[in-house]
Amino acid sequence: MNLANVLHITFWPKQFLVGRFFMFDHTVRVRKSAEDFPLTEHLAHKIATVAADPVPVEQPVADMVVNRIIDNAAVAVASVLRRPVSSARAQALSHRVPEGGQGSTVFGVDAKVSPEWAAWANGVAVRELDFHDTFLAAEYSHPGDNIPAILAVAQHRGKDLGLGGAELIRGIATGYEIQVDLVRGICLHKHRIDHVAHLGPSVAAGLGTLLNLDVGTVYQAIGQALHTTTATRQSRKGLISSWKAHAPAFAGKMAIEAVDRAMRGEGAPAPIWEGEDGVIAWMLDGPEANYTVPLPEPDEPKRAILQTYTKEHSAEYQSQAPIDLARAMRKQLEQHGGGDLRGVLDQVESIVLHTSHHTHYVIGTGSGDPQKFDPTASRETLDHSVMYIFAVALEDGMWHHEKSYAPERAGRPETVELWKKVSTVEDPEWTRRYHSDDSDEKAFGARAVITLRDGTVFDEELAVADAHPLGARPFERADYIRKFRILAEGLVEDKEQDRFLEAAENTAELSAGELDQLTVTFSEDVLQRAPVIPRGVF
Repeated sequence: MNLANVLHITFWPKQFLVGRFFMFDHTVRVRKSAEDFPLTEHLAHKIATVAADPVPVEQPVADMVVNRIIDNAAVAVASVLRRPVSSARAQALSHRVPEGGQGSTVFGVDAKVSPEWAAWANGVAVRELDFHDTFLAAEYSHPGDNIPAILAVAQHRGKDLGLGGAELIRGIATGYEIQVDLVRGICLHKHRIDHVAHLGPSVAAGLGTLLNLDVGTVYQAIGQALHTTTATRQSRKGLISSWKAHAPAFAGKMAIEAVDRAMRGEGAPAPIWEGEDGVIAWMLDGPEANYTVPLPEPDEPKRAILQTYTKEHSAEYQSQAPIDLARAMRKQLEQHGGGDLRGVLDQVESIVLHTSHHTHYVIGTGSGDPQKFDPTASRETLDHSVMYIFAVALEDGMWHHEKSYAPERAGRPETVELWKKVSTVEDPEWTRRYHSDDSDEKAFGARAVITLRDGTVFDEELAVADAHPLGARPFERADYIRKFRILAEGLVEDKEQDRFLEAAENTAELSAGELDQLTVTFSEDVLQRAPVIPRGVF
């Protein structure tokens, strides 16, 4: 063991586990090429060792994996008819199943394609509405992005390699573990690097677990995956386009290809994180940097998925608690006005959201993005405007994944007027709680101060969203199923909904060759409502 590695004790949310388990904090820094730096000390090798550890999956983790399979399907179903998803699906359908495998399913259609292209199409479908799970620490992430790629490979190679639901769950648990651990230890956005730079390595690690690959092969795959998925975060700044949904899908696709190359004996740049010309030296904190990445020690279960949280509302995660807070304050304003909510809203002088550094600078007025106040902005841009989101939630008392973003909704004159009165400020205490390691005080919320023209002030705060594990209404299996039913209504026939949910809830019992049940197919009549996509290169 490297003496720089420090024993770390992680405490988990009380509702999931009793007690504690041990992780090692691994120090990661730049190494000169002439320096004695054993391969076993490379971060990529340490991650590969975790991926290759055959430790059993604990039941709470397996149950949560099933929840997230359902959650991903729910948000994917709701986006199947949207243009970016239809475009990605059209690309995927141009790539037939390669020899030696069963192919992989694509949400919406009764067809199978090459696994990397299924990961692409399904990854875009999952991310399009910004409506699935999240983990926030030093960096940001949506760990559910691991699932499309790992499931696609499991479907394609399941029959000939004997991979069933139990192996799928193990692979997904690893994907979550590695992405969460990297997010806890290495900040990317400080240097304007997109968060999918942690996703490529985590998918590669998850595939290593799924396929039971040796440490050396996984090591090479992780290096290749990181090298090919590191990009700037302009995809989440300024004029935000549909690439925001494509970027994680691209990372999953690249990770599959990296694993394929590594399995064929091809190597990767190394050491990919620590090298003189590596990621840390030139893209992150530079030659003098020191990062600490926690990883489970040998024989410790992979539990990181239990620290992640899904969304009740289709919006950036830091907007979840503000939406719930706006709904609660709406009742106060309506009562103050004797039932005349509009009259009170018209008297608003200002709305100030006191919140964390991330919320202020990424989705708040600290970003300096005028597009966040533009009623003609894209859905992706409005999704990253907490000012718009708070104003609409305050007016409507609800949030809908389509109606709340509709151009006619964003363009209402009274909404635009209220929207422009909303601002954010960073509060050091909210920033501290955002980064806290104590799950009982970690917070992603805000304090809202609404001031009327006559001087009346409404001052309330909410630390976590209602659906958060520590929130007013924590999501449980029934909530994931309800979310799926709501989003599938009018798109998926009841019989198909029932079939998918039964398969998903029994994922652990699915045998090799049965993982293609973990998809949702639309009728031809519904698919006809999707936009016509012009042909591209393929």
